[in-house]
Amino acid sequence: MMFRAFTTAAAAAVALLASAVVTPAAAQGVPMQLFEIGYVEIEDDPRYAREFVYARIPAVPKFRPWEGAELGIIDADSIGQFTGQDFELVRYSGTTVDDIAAWILQTKEDRGIHFFLMDLGAEDIKAVTAATANQDVMLFNVVEPDDALRSEYCAAHLMHTAPSYNMLMDALTQYLVFQNWTRMLVLQGPLEDDAKMVAALERSVRRNGANIIANHEFVLSNDPREREQNNVRLMTGGTRDYDVVFIADTDGEFGRYVPYQVTRSRPVVGTSGLTPDWWHWTFERHGAPQLNSRFFDHADRFMLGPDWAAWAAVRSLAQAVLRSRSFEFEPVREMLQSDQLRFDGYKGFQLDYRPWNNQLRQNILVSVHNAVIARAPIEKFEHAINDLDTLGVDAPESTCRM
Repeated sequence: MMFRAFTTAAAAAVALLASAVVTPAAAQGVPMQLFEIGYVEIEDDPRYAREFVYARIPAVPKFRPWEGAELGIIDADSIGQFTGQDFELVRYSGTTVDDIAAWILQTKEDRGIHFFLMDLGAEDIKAVTAATANQDVMLFNVVEPDDALRSEYCAAHLMHTAPSYNMLMDALTQYLVFQNWTRMLVLQGPLEDDAKMVAALERSVRRNGANIIANHEFVLSNDPREREQNNVRLMTGGTRDYDVVFIADTDGEFGRYVPYQVTRSRPVVGTSGLTPDWWHWTFERHGAPQLNSRFFDHADRFMLGPDWAAWAAVRSLAQAVLRSRSFEFEPVREMLQSDQLRFDGYKGFQLDYRPWNNQLRQNILVSVHNAVIARAPIEKFEHAINDLDTLGVDAPESTCRM
Protein backbone atom coordinates (compact mmCIF):
# COMPACT_ATOMS: atom_id res chain seq x y z
CA MET A 1 0.00 0.00 0.00
CA MET A 2 1.38 3.45 -0.91
CA PHE A 3 0.74 6.93 0.38
CA ARG A 4 1.88 9.95 -1.63
CA ALA A 5 1.59 13.44 -0.20
CA PHE A 6 2.13 16.76 -1.95
CA THR A 7 0.83 19.89 -0.29
CA THR A 8 1.71 23.42 0.80
CA ALA A 9 -0.32 23.15 4.01
CA ALA A 10 2.75 23.06 6.30
CA ALA A 11 3.22 26.82 6.18
CA ALA A 12 5.77 26.87 8.97
CA ALA A 13 8.15 24.65 7.02
CA VAL A 14 7.72 26.61 3.80
CA ALA A 15 8.40 29.88 5.60
CA LEU A 16 11.92 28.73 6.38
CA LEU A 17 12.71 28.70 2.66
CA ALA A 18 10.52 31.58 1.55
CA SER A 19 13.18 34.26 1.91
CA ALA A 20 15.64 32.34 -0.27
CA VAL A 21 13.50 30.42 -2.76
CA VAL A 22 10.09 31.57 -3.92
CA THR A 23 9.38 29.49 -7.00
CA PRO A 24 8.63 25.75 -6.85
CA ALA A 25 11.12 23.59 -8.70
CA ALA A 26 8.38 22.16 -10.92
CA ALA A 27 7.48 25.65 -12.11
CA GLN A 28 11.11 26.18 -13.10
CA GLY A 29 11.13 23.04 -15.20
CA VAL A 30 13.34 21.15 -12.75
CA PRO A 31 12.53 17.41 -12.74
CA MET A 32 11.34 16.16 -9.34
CA GLN A 33 13.42 13.36 -7.80
CA LEU A 34 11.57 10.67 -5.87
CA PHE A 35 12.75 9.48 -2.45
CA GLU A 36 10.75 6.59 -1.02
CA ILE A 37 10.63 5.59 2.66
CA GLY A 38 9.31 2.23 3.82
CA TYR A 39 6.94 1.73 6.74
CA VAL A 40 6.37 -1.75 8.20
CA GLU A 41 3.91 -3.09 10.76
CA ILE A 42 2.34 -6.37 11.86
CA GLU A 43 -1.20 -6.92 10.66
CA ASP A 44 -3.49 -7.63 13.65
CA ASP A 45 -0.70 -6.60 16.02
CA PRO A 46 -1.80 -7.55 19.58
CA ARG A 47 -0.21 -4.35 20.91
CA TYR A 48 -3.13 -2.48 19.36
CA ALA A 49 -5.87 -4.73 20.68
CA ARG A 50 -8.44 -2.34 22.10
CA GLU A 51 -8.91 -3.29 25.73
CA PHE A 52 -11.79 -1.20 27.02
CA VAL A 53 -12.85 -0.42 30.53
CA TYR A 54 -16.07 1.21 31.71
CA ALA A 55 -18.10 3.12 29.07
CA ARG A 56 -15.97 1.75 26.22
CA ILE A 57 -13.05 4.00 27.15
CA PRO A 58 -9.60 2.51 26.48
CA ALA A 59 -7.44 2.28 29.60
CA VAL A 60 -4.41 3.43 27.60
CA PRO A 61 -5.19 5.01 24.19
CA LYS A 62 -3.14 3.33 21.48
CA PHE A 63 -2.99 4.29 17.82
CA ARG A 64 -0.63 3.22 15.10
CA PRO A 65 1.81 6.06 14.37
CA TRP A 66 1.12 5.95 10.64
CA GLU A 67 -0.48 9.41 10.64
CA GLY A 68 2.67 10.85 12.20
CA ALA A 69 4.75 9.45 9.34
CA GLU A 70 2.21 10.84 6.88
CA LEU A 71 2.55 14.30 8.38
CA GLY A 72 6.32 13.99 8.09
CA ILE A 73 5.91 13.35 4.37
CA ILE A 74 3.56 16.32 4.02
CA ASP A 75 6.14 18.56 5.69
CA ALA A 76 8.99 17.13 3.62
CA ASP A 77 7.10 17.71 0.39
CA SER A 78 6.34 21.28 1.42
CA ILE A 79 10.07 21.96 1.25
CA GLY A 80 10.80 19.44 -1.49
CA GLN A 81 8.63 21.29 -3.99
CA PHE A 82 11.20 24.10 -3.88
CA THR A 83 14.28 21.85 -4.02
CA GLY A 84 13.14 19.32 -6.60
CA GLN A 85 12.56 16.49 -4.12
CA ASP A 86 9.41 14.40 -3.86
CA PHE A 87 8.91 12.11 -0.84
CA GLU A 88 6.68 9.05 -0.58
CA LEU A 89 5.78 6.46 2.03
CA VAL A 90 5.42 2.82 1.07
CA ARG A 91 3.46 0.93 3.72
CA TYR A 92 3.55 -2.81 4.29
CA SER A 93 1.50 -4.83 6.81
CA GLY A 94 3.12 -8.21 7.26
CA THR A 95 1.77 -11.30 8.95
CA THR A 96 5.05 -12.41 10.56
CA VAL A 97 8.46 -10.98 11.36
CA ASP A 98 10.04 -13.20 8.69
CA ASP A 99 7.53 -11.83 6.20
CA ILE A 100 8.47 -8.26 7.07
CA ALA A 101 12.23 -8.90 6.90
CA ALA A 102 11.84 -10.57 3.50
CA TRP A 103 9.73 -7.64 2.24
CA ILE A 104 12.34 -5.11 3.36
CA LEU A 105 15.14 -6.90 1.51
CA GLN A 106 13.04 -7.49 -1.60
CA THR A 107 11.84 -3.89 -1.66
CA LYS A 108 15.40 -2.66 -1.39
CA GLU A 109 16.32 -4.71 -4.47
CA ASP A 110 13.18 -3.97 -6.51
CA ARG A 111 12.58 -0.30 -5.69
CA GLY A 112 15.81 0.94 -4.17
CA ILE A 113 14.22 1.75 -0.80
CA HIS A 114 16.84 1.70 1.94
CA PHE A 115 15.17 3.45 4.89
CA PHE A 116 12.30 1.89 6.86
CA LEU A 117 10.19 2.99 9.83
CA MET A 118 9.21 0.10 12.10
CA ASP A 119 6.00 -0.05 14.11
CA LEU A 120 6.96 -3.28 15.87
CA GLY A 121 7.39 -4.61 19.40
CA ALA A 122 10.81 -5.10 20.94
CA GLU A 123 11.24 -8.78 20.09
CA ASP A 124 10.13 -8.21 16.51
CA ILE A 125 12.56 -5.31 16.16
CA LYS A 126 15.39 -7.54 17.35
CA ALA A 127 14.48 -10.20 14.78
CA VAL A 128 14.12 -7.79 11.84
CA THR A 129 17.36 -6.03 12.78
CA ALA A 130 19.27 -9.32 12.84
CA ALA A 131 17.76 -10.43 9.52
CA THR A 132 18.75 -7.21 7.73
CA ALA A 133 22.30 -6.79 9.03
CA ASN A 134 24.93 -5.77 6.44
CA GLN A 135 22.26 -5.22 3.76
CA ASP A 136 22.49 -1.44 3.09
CA VAL A 137 19.28 -0.65 4.93
CA MET A 138 18.52 1.67 7.86
CA LEU A 139 15.72 0.87 10.30
CA PHE A 140 13.93 3.38 12.54
CA ASN A 141 12.35 2.29 15.81
CA VAL A 142 9.50 4.75 16.33
CA VAL A 143 7.53 3.00 19.10
CA GLU A 144 9.63 0.92 21.46
CA PRO A 145 11.34 2.32 24.63
CA ASP A 146 13.08 -0.96 25.56
CA ASP A 147 16.63 -0.07 26.66
CA ALA A 148 17.99 -3.42 25.46
CA LEU A 149 17.56 -2.21 21.87
CA ARG A 150 20.09 0.54 22.66
CA SER A 151 22.55 -1.75 24.46
CA GLU A 152 23.03 -5.49 23.95
CA TYR A 153 20.75 -5.57 20.89
CA CYS A 154 21.90 -2.31 19.32
CA ALA A 155 23.00 -2.30 15.68
CA ALA A 156 24.70 0.12 13.32
CA HIS A 157 21.63 0.17 11.07
CA LEU A 158 19.04 0.59 13.87
CA MET A 159 18.03 4.17 14.73
CA HIS A 160 15.68 5.24 17.53
CA THR A 161 13.38 8.24 17.50
CA ALA A 162 11.34 6.71 20.32
CA PRO A 163 12.98 7.66 23.63
CA SER A 164 14.17 4.90 25.93
CA TYR A 165 12.84 4.06 29.38
CA ASN A 166 16.15 5.38 30.74
CA MET A 167 15.50 8.75 29.11
CA LEU A 168 11.93 8.90 30.40
CA MET A 169 12.90 7.98 33.95
CA ASP A 170 15.82 10.43 33.98
CA ALA A 171 13.42 13.22 33.00
CA LEU A 172 11.02 12.32 35.80
CA THR A 173 13.66 11.91 38.51
CA GLN A 174 15.32 15.17 37.49
CA TYR A 175 12.04 16.96 38.11
CA LEU A 176 11.42 15.16 41.40
CA VAL A 177 14.92 15.96 42.66
CA PHE A 178 14.45 19.57 41.55
CA GLN A 179 11.29 19.64 43.70
CA ASN A 180 13.14 17.91 46.54
CA TRP A 181 10.75 14.95 46.32
CA THR A 182 13.44 12.32 46.56
CA ARG A 183 11.84 9.42 48.48
CA MET A 184 9.75 7.14 46.27
CA LEU A 185 7.35 4.35 47.08
CA VAL A 186 7.04 2.13 43.99
CA LEU A 187 3.96 0.14 43.02
CA GLN A 188 4.91 -2.27 40.23
CA GLY A 189 2.62 -4.19 37.91
CA PRO A 190 3.07 -7.76 36.62
CA LEU A 191 3.91 -6.95 32.97
CA GLU A 192 7.34 -7.17 31.39
CA ASP A 193 7.21 -3.50 30.43
CA ASP A 194 6.44 -2.61 34.06
CA ALA A 195 9.64 -4.37 35.09
CA LYS A 196 11.65 -2.60 32.38
CA MET A 197 10.34 0.74 33.59
CA VAL A 198 11.25 0.02 37.20
CA ALA A 199 14.74 -1.16 36.18
CA ALA A 200 15.24 2.17 34.41
CA LEU A 201 13.90 4.01 37.47
CA GLU A 202 16.35 2.19 39.76
CA ARG A 203 19.23 3.29 37.55
CA SER A 204 17.92 6.84 37.36
CA VAL A 205 17.48 7.39 41.10
CA ARG A 206 21.09 6.33 41.67
CA ARG A 207 22.22 8.71 38.94
CA ASN A 208 20.19 11.73 39.97
CA GLY A 209 20.18 11.53 43.75
CA ALA A 210 16.80 10.08 44.69
CA ASN A 211 15.86 6.97 46.68
CA ILE A 212 13.36 4.10 46.43
CA ILE A 213 12.22 3.29 49.97
CA ALA A 214 10.14 0.23 49.00
CA ASN A 215 8.73 -1.63 45.99
CA HIS A 216 5.32 -3.30 46.27
CA GLU A 217 4.03 -5.51 43.46
CA PHE A 218 0.32 -5.16 42.75
CA VAL A 219 -2.16 -7.53 41.10
CA LEU A 220 -5.42 -6.85 39.29
CA SER A 221 -7.77 -8.71 41.57
CA ASN A 222 -10.77 -8.24 43.85
CA ASP A 223 -9.86 -11.30 45.89
CA PRO A 224 -9.79 -10.28 49.58
CA ARG A 225 -7.04 -12.83 50.16
CA GLU A 226 -4.79 -10.67 47.95
CA ARG A 227 -5.74 -7.33 49.52
CA GLU A 228 -2.12 -6.56 50.38
CA GLN A 229 -1.44 -6.53 46.63
CA ASN A 230 -4.66 -4.97 45.34
CA ASN A 231 -5.64 -2.44 47.99
CA VAL A 232 -4.05 0.98 47.38
CA ARG A 233 -4.46 2.17 50.96
CA LEU A 234 -2.82 -0.93 52.39
CA MET A 235 0.03 -0.78 49.86
CA THR A 236 0.73 2.90 50.57
CA GLY A 237 0.47 2.63 54.38
CA GLY A 238 3.19 1.53 56.75
CA THR A 239 5.52 3.52 58.96
CA ARG A 240 8.07 4.69 56.41
CA ASP A 241 7.28 8.06 54.88
CA TYR A 242 7.73 8.95 51.22
CA ASP A 243 7.48 12.03 49.01
CA VAL A 244 5.79 10.46 45.96
CA VAL A 245 4.14 7.22 44.90
CA PHE A 246 5.57 5.90 41.64
CA ILE A 247 3.20 3.64 39.70
CA ALA A 248 4.56 1.31 37.00
CA ASP A 249 1.42 0.17 35.19
CA THR A 250 1.84 0.23 31.42
CA ASP A 251 -1.53 -1.50 31.04
CA GLY A 252 -3.21 1.42 32.81
CA GLU A 253 -6.06 -0.40 34.55
CA PHE A 254 -4.73 -0.39 38.13
CA GLY A 255 -2.92 2.94 37.98
CA ARG A 256 -5.97 5.02 37.18
CA TYR A 257 -7.32 4.32 40.68
CA VAL A 258 -4.14 5.24 42.59
CA PRO A 259 -4.32 9.07 42.67
CA TYR A 260 -6.27 10.38 45.70
CA GLN A 261 -6.37 6.92 47.31
CA VAL A 262 -2.88 6.81 48.82
CA THR A 263 -2.73 6.80 52.60
CA ARG A 264 -0.63 9.95 52.82
CA SER A 265 -1.30 13.13 50.87
CA ARG A 266 1.45 12.56 48.33
CA PRO A 267 1.68 13.06 44.54
CA VAL A 268 1.40 10.07 42.21
CA VAL A 269 3.92 9.85 39.36
CA GLY A 270 5.00 7.35 36.70
CA THR A 271 2.30 5.98 34.43
CA SER A 272 -0.44 7.88 36.31
CA GLY A 273 -0.53 11.42 37.65
CA LEU A 274 2.69 13.17 36.69
CA THR A 275 4.20 11.29 33.74
CA PRO A 276 7.25 11.65 31.48
CA ASP A 277 6.19 11.69 27.84
CA TRP A 278 7.66 11.94 24.34
CA TRP A 279 5.09 14.50 23.25
CA HIS A 280 1.94 16.20 24.57
CA TRP A 281 -0.99 17.86 22.87
CA THR A 282 -0.89 20.83 25.29
CA PHE A 283 2.77 21.80 24.80
CA GLU A 284 2.72 25.52 24.06
CA ARG A 285 6.32 26.44 23.23
CA HIS A 286 8.78 26.25 20.32
CA GLY A 287 6.15 25.96 17.59
CA ALA A 288 4.51 22.91 19.16
CA PRO A 289 0.95 24.30 18.85
CA GLN A 290 1.39 24.52 15.07
CA LEU A 291 2.57 20.92 14.86
CA ASN A 292 -0.27 19.75 17.11
CA SER A 293 -2.83 21.68 15.06
CA ARG A 294 -1.57 20.31 11.76
CA PHE A 295 -1.62 16.77 13.13
CA PHE A 296 -5.15 17.18 14.50
CA ASP A 297 -6.33 18.51 11.14
CA HIS A 298 -4.70 15.54 9.41
CA ALA A 299 -5.62 12.68 11.77
CA ASP A 300 -8.66 14.04 13.65
CA ARG A 301 -7.07 13.19 17.02
CA PHE A 302 -4.36 14.47 19.32
CA MET A 303 -0.71 13.73 18.53
CA LEU A 304 0.79 11.09 20.83
CA GLY A 305 4.41 10.17 21.47
CA PRO A 306 4.74 7.48 18.77
CA ASP A 307 3.13 9.84 16.24
CA TRP A 308 5.80 12.41 17.04
CA ALA A 309 8.55 9.78 16.79
CA ALA A 310 7.37 8.65 13.34
CA TRP A 311 7.13 12.28 12.21
CA ALA A 312 10.64 12.94 13.57
CA ALA A 313 12.09 9.92 11.74
CA VAL A 314 10.75 11.19 8.41
CA ARG A 315 11.84 14.73 9.21
CA SER A 316 15.40 13.65 10.00
CA LEU A 317 15.55 11.64 6.79
CA ALA A 318 14.29 14.58 4.74
CA GLN A 319 16.94 16.79 6.34
CA ALA A 320 19.63 14.20 5.57
CA VAL A 321 18.54 14.11 1.92
CA LEU A 322 18.48 17.91 1.74
CA ARG A 323 21.86 18.36 3.44
CA SER A 324 23.63 15.56 1.56
CA ARG A 325 22.13 16.68 -1.78
CA SER A 326 21.82 13.01 -2.66
CA PHE A 327 19.21 10.28 -2.90
CA GLU A 328 21.84 7.53 -2.70
CA PHE A 329 21.98 5.31 0.37
CA GLU A 330 25.54 5.94 1.54
CA PRO A 331 25.59 9.77 1.44
CA VAL A 332 22.18 9.97 3.15
CA ARG A 333 23.22 7.43 5.80
CA GLU A 334 26.48 9.25 6.48
CA MET A 335 24.67 12.57 6.88
CA LEU A 336 21.99 11.00 9.09
CA GLN A 337 24.59 9.65 11.50
CA SER A 338 26.97 12.60 11.36
CA ASP A 339 27.38 15.59 13.66
CA GLN A 340 26.28 17.82 10.76
CA LEU A 341 22.64 16.78 10.99
CA ARG A 342 20.41 19.01 13.10
CA PHE A 343 16.66 19.44 12.87
CA ASP A 344 13.90 21.18 14.76
CA GLY A 345 11.62 18.79 16.65
CA TYR A 346 9.44 21.57 18.13
CA LYS A 347 10.79 20.76 21.60
CA GLY A 348 13.25 23.65 21.88
CA PHE A 349 16.61 22.00 21.18
CA GLN A 350 18.08 21.16 17.80
CA LEU A 351 18.00 17.37 17.60
CA ASP A 352 20.46 14.79 16.29
CA TYR A 353 21.43 11.17 16.87
CA ARG A 354 23.88 9.90 19.48
CA PRO A 355 26.81 8.21 17.74
CA TRP A 356 27.26 5.58 20.45
CA ASN A 357 23.79 3.98 20.20
CA ASN A 358 21.86 5.77 17.38
CA GLN A 359 19.36 7.23 19.85
CA LEU A 360 17.76 10.54 18.92
CA ARG A 361 18.64 13.19 21.47
CA GLN A 362 15.45 14.93 22.54
CA ASN A 363 13.69 16.75 25.33
CA ILE A 364 11.19 14.85 27.45
CA LEU A 365 7.97 16.51 28.62
CA VAL A 366 6.83 16.01 32.23
CA SER A 367 3.07 16.35 32.18
CA VAL A 368 -0.32 15.63 33.65
CA HIS A 369 -3.24 14.63 31.47
CA ASN A 370 -4.06 18.17 30.34
CA ALA A 371 -0.90 20.24 30.86
CA VAL A 372 2.88 20.13 30.48
CA ILE A 373 4.44 20.88 33.87
CA ALA A 374 8.12 20.88 32.89
CA ARG A 375 10.50 20.11 30.05
CA ALA A 376 13.61 18.03 30.71
CA PRO A 377 16.53 18.44 30.95
CA ILE A 378 15.58 20.28 34.12
CA GLU A 379 17.47 23.34 35.31
CA LYS A 380 20.74 22.50 37.15
CA PHE A 381 21.13 19.14 35.41
CA GLU A 382 23.97 20.01 33.07
CA HIS A 383 26.30 18.11 30.77
CA ALA A 384 29.80 19.07 29.67
CA ILE A 385 28.87 18.88 25.97
CA ASN A 386 25.11 18.55 25.44
CA ASP A 387 22.52 18.86 28.24
CA LEU A 388 20.24 16.44 26.37
CA ASP A 389 22.75 13.73 27.27
CA THR A 390 21.67 13.97 30.89
CA LEU A 391 18.64 11.99 29.67
CA GLY A 392 19.44 8.35 29.04
CA VAL A 393 22.71 6.53 28.61
CA ASP A 394 25.71 8.77 28.06
CA ALA A 395 28.73 7.71 25.99
CA PRO A 396 30.88 6.51 28.94
CA GLU A 397 27.96 4.41 30.25
CA SER A 398 27.01 2.82 26.94
CA THR A 399 27.39 -0.93 26.47
CA CYS A 400 26.38 -0.72 22.80
CA ARG A 401 28.97 -2.20 20.45
CA MET A 402 28.10 -1.57 16.81
